Amino acid sequence: MSQKPKPSHGLAACPGCAEPLESGDRFCGACGYDLSAVPSAEAGADRPTVVIGTPVNWPDAPPREPGSLSTMTQHPNDLPGTDSGGRDLPTAEVRSDGPTPPEPASAAPSGGSAAPSGDFELAAPDPRAAVRVDTGPAAEAVPAPAPVPTPEAVPAVTICVACRAGRVDTDGYCENCGHAQPRERDHMERELAGVAAVSDRGLRHHRNEDAFAVSSTTLPDGSPATLAIVCDGVSSATRPDEASAAAAEAAGASLLAALPRGTHPQQAMHEAIVAAAEAVNSLAEETGQDGAEQDPHRHRNAPACTIVGSVVASGLLVVGWVGDSRVYWVPDDRSAPPARLTEDDSWAAQMVAAGLMNEAEAYADERAHAITGWLGADSYELDPHTAAFKPDRSGVVVVCTDGLWNYAEAAEDMARVVPADAADRPLGAAQVLVGHALDGGGHDNITVALVPFTAAPQGAGSV
Repeated sequence: MSQKPKPSHGLAACPGCAEPLESGDRFCGACGYDLSAVPSAEAGADRPTVVIGTPVNWPDAPPREPGSLSTMTQHPNDLPGTDSGGRDLPTAEVRSDGPTPPEPASAAPSGGSAAPSGDFELAAPDPRAAVRVDTGPAAEAVPAPAPVPTPEAVPAVTICVACRAGRVDTDGYCENCGHAQPRERDHMERELAGVAAVSDRGLRHHRNEDAFAVSSTTLPDGSPATLAIVCDGVSSATRPDEASAAAAEAAGASLLAALPRGTHPQQAMHEAIVAAAEAVNSLAEETGQDGAEQDPHRHRNAPACTIVGSVVASGLLVVGWVGDSRVYWVPDDRSAPPARLTEDDSWAAQMVAAGLMNEAEAYADERAHAITGWLGADSYELDPHTAAFKPDRSGVVVVCTDGLWNYAEAAEDMARVVPADAADRPLGAAQVLVGHALDGGGHDNITVALVPFTAAPQGAGSV
């Protein structure tokens, strides 16, 4: 609210020139208007021009033109009124008949245009902004705009890992550079308390045919038990990636069910391998995705894989295997000797066992990695191997496929590439081992699981 006093003449502006006035002015400072000649306003309450709530008698609306949705055009001189000085509004005619229509082309001078009409020409309407109204009976309904999808309904866009620009289509290839995108199984890692595993496709294979299962549970006495299963699909068989995945899952589930019941770890390992074999055998009974297109005259081997596993529980180290995947023991004290805890089911191992070749000669032969035992419907006979050990010192158990041990075959070679802190950082150590195989050429899928082993205080026995 303003605190400035009102002028005694009751005027805020000069009646002659509308110049603002100050309090106490007797004459206008701009035009000299005598303010004392202005009659003072009558005292009394302020009266509004129209009392609120009093009905106003507005003029009737003009009539509606026939066939039109709007009323007749209303002009300024249709209603009587006065200007701000109290004078009547002018009644000059106002044009409302629109612009003069253009003359026919024949009436226009040759090479010229029609003579101007004196009116302001209106620009032609933009057809893009025109609203079409169909008045016929067969007017077609305008479809409602499509709803804007919510953020949850918008599918995620996958960007190519190679060019970092193109979108990845539904079959896994970049629309820009054509690069095949890595599948989820191409590289897998998992770490739990007391165990870690890493699996990688390698540099030569088009898919990862290895699989693993790592987990931990408790024995009936409450002590912990840690398990690791590693499977390697047989590439020459049908659906080797499915075989290894089925075997790893079945073996892991069997161990998790048997150990808490008090089953001896070595017996539990034997049962787990049998369960894995049954899971792989069941794949041979399925048609498979390409069964309808299979040539009936073409021989196709049943799905097959190898398996190797370890269980660490109550100071006991149990291993089990079928095939040529291996388990190594690497003590924390590297001055103590490491050891390989499994024997391959392979042509080379048979030659060495029969005394026909030494180990160097056998593994240098091109037939060295031909396996003689595997899981699958067409295996000769299921013969699970199990063994139990009681190491007298702490160390780490290395469970791996031949994709790793091909680059560190002897136990001493494996001990050299296993990081010194593998027992404290099993996942980091597993990553280092996979990197070692990749640096060596990565000719096969690579999978390794590391299980730290803490020796029991009594330490009865040695590897």
